[in-house]
Amino acid sequence: MLEKVNSSEDVKKLTITEKKELADDLRKYILEIVSENGGHLASNLGVVELTIALHSVFDLPEDKIVWDVGHQTYVHKILTGRKEQMKTLRKLDGIAGFPKTKESETDCFNTGHSSTSISAALGMARARDIEGKKNHVIAIIGDGALTGGMALEALNDAGYSQTSLTVILNDNEMSISKNIGGLSMMLSKIRTKKSYTKPSVSAKKAILKIPVIGKPFVKIVQRIKRSIKQLVIPKMFFEDIGFRYLGPVDGHNEEEIERMLKITKELEGPVLLHVLTKKGKGYKIAEENPDKFHATGPFDIETGKSKKEKSKDYSKVFGDKLVALAEENDKIVAITASMKDGTGLTRFAKDFPDRFFDIGIAEQHALGLAAGMAKAGVIPVVPIYSSFYQRAYDQVIHDIAIQNLPVVMCVDRAGCVGADGETHQGLLDMAFFRLVPNLNIMAPKDFKELEDMLEFAIKLNKPVVIRYPRGGEDKYKFEYHKKIELGKAEIIQEGKDLTIITIGKTVAKATKIANEIEKHEFENGQVSVEVINARFLKPLDKETIMSSILKTKNVITIEDGTIINGLATPIKELIVEEKLEGIDIKNYAYPDKFIEHGSVEELEKRYKIDEETIVKDIMANWGQVRISHKWIKQTCPPISQINYRRKFNNGQTTNFKRI
Repeated sequence: MLEKVNSSEDVKKLTITEKKELADDLRKYILEIVSENGGHLASNLGVVELTIALHSVFDLPEDKIVWDVGHQTYVHKILTGRKEQMKTLRKLDGIAGFPKTKESETDCFNTGHSSTSISAALGMARARDIEGKKNHVIAIIGDGALTGGMALEALNDAGYSQTSLTVILNDNEMSISKNIGGLSMMLSKIRTKKSYTKPSVSAKKAILKIPVIGKPFVKIVQRIKRSIKQLVIPKMFFEDIGFRYLGPVDGHNEEEIERMLKITKELEGPVLLHVLTKKGKGYKIAEENPDKFHATGPFDIETGKSKKEKSKDYSKVFGDKLVALAEENDKIVAITASMKDGTGLTRFAKDFPDRFFDIGIAEQHALGLAAGMAKAGVIPVVPIYSSFYQRAYDQVIHDIAIQNLPVVMCVDRAGCVGADGETHQGLLDMAFFRLVPNLNIMAPKDFKELEDMLEFAIKLNKPVVIRYPRGGEDKYKFEYHKKIELGKAEIIQEGKDLTIITIGKTVAKATKIANEIEKHEFENGQVSVEVINARFLKPLDKETIMSSILKTKNVITIEDGTIINGLATPIKELIVEEKLEGIDIKNYAYPDKFIEHGSVEELEKRYKIDEETIVKDIMANWGQVRISHKWIKQTCPPISQINYRRKFNNGQTTNFKRI
């Protein structure tokens, strides 16, 4: 059946039976692709029927569908002409794992983080009204994303505005981990009372046609109905704030979903359709392990086992070290924004349930909560992915930094993360954290240094940011680890010709680059390279770094972040502030742009910050820059002329200009 479908129009032509066959084909196709490429599996398997129904009832691209988070749009992409391109999912220059307006006009809004869809959809609906158009706007949001403050703000505005808008609540009782909180409890009550509401638009229309008594009768019935709802379902939140509530409806019953979607098209004002789905639907292993198959690497379909052996990673090292520290210090607490497993807190939650707090997808609340706890005397540790820390920037500044509170902010997935693309790359955290007074910003070179930094941060009694990458440490093994001291860098190896300053995961890369350069024989001998592990982006060890710069006069910075305001910027500022003259400096970092999806290795190579490219760049330029610099310094006597000519041993003459 999938072979017959290449657009929404093709879907509309199918019978209900054929659509059921299509759903089976789609699940098989998605399984094949994700098992090879990796990606978000469980969420996509859960919305197959819902997506088919949306394409059956609405007219894209005139009607607008905004997908919250966006990682559940594989079916949508397949049904909108990207079936063959899906084989390139998450690969460099291939199809993205999230909606991209540049891919198709049916992707009306780029999304990658949770809780944004209702705001964007309401904006589109209001713009539609201003322009006098009649198209439909639909926001699809999960029950996990509904815990985000932005979603609640948008619901509040939409309900009050009475703008025509459909919000589809895709209720699967999961975000990445199991949902928690008051809203989750409320939705659970609604799920258990599926029969409490039976919308009947046609009956209402018929009664309204009865002269004199029709309209008053409808109003009386509606009041009675609302009263019954209040008795049956406590706190009818959605209707109380202005939405027409429909559901719950079985999200895997194609015919029923289509019927309900058609009703939403007839209603005016904001409508919320509550759809019950199952994450991983149709693939038993994913149904039983929806958290494991939320996002996965390549795996074997028969067994569900990963094709790549799971190795020790930074998140696991962080989690284990935090447990060890918490055993010795009962003031340590851990806070997660619905990312217990992803940030390595599974063991902590089990060992210290009274000191573990999962507050749902609510990063702003997580940091505000941490600030309150710190003010009251405990030590909160808050691991959040780098790209999600962006969502709580004001709390970092207003609640934590201004009061100089001892909150340990662990920035997981910092730097380039690869296949998830622009919305998930952790390349901006050094830049935006560096702007905030009172923050102490660190990045470890390996697992051992992460453990040392975490222990140091717990004892510091100041706000601390520790950033570390996704995955494991570099294969390069460091022989020693100097004790962590506030604002002190570490000299990995000493040299006299070239200084490489680096931080975090790129320390290993820089050390290997230095070793490779030192093997090479240049015209005037070998190059001696000094490698400095900055350790602290803030406070920067100006003394150690300046001493090295003055010694070598040649500086390279390497970092896993943006070129603007990361490590390169304070080094250049130091050179200017201290009026250091005659310094050659080259910076290796990601450019000032949003970085697309692809493997980390491919992206590093594309932006010329991989080990091989940097080595070639240094070797190609060293002879021209460094050797000529040495020749002028050693053989040119002081001169007063503006221009002069010098004859070389081969008889040639060259013009030089005094600068």
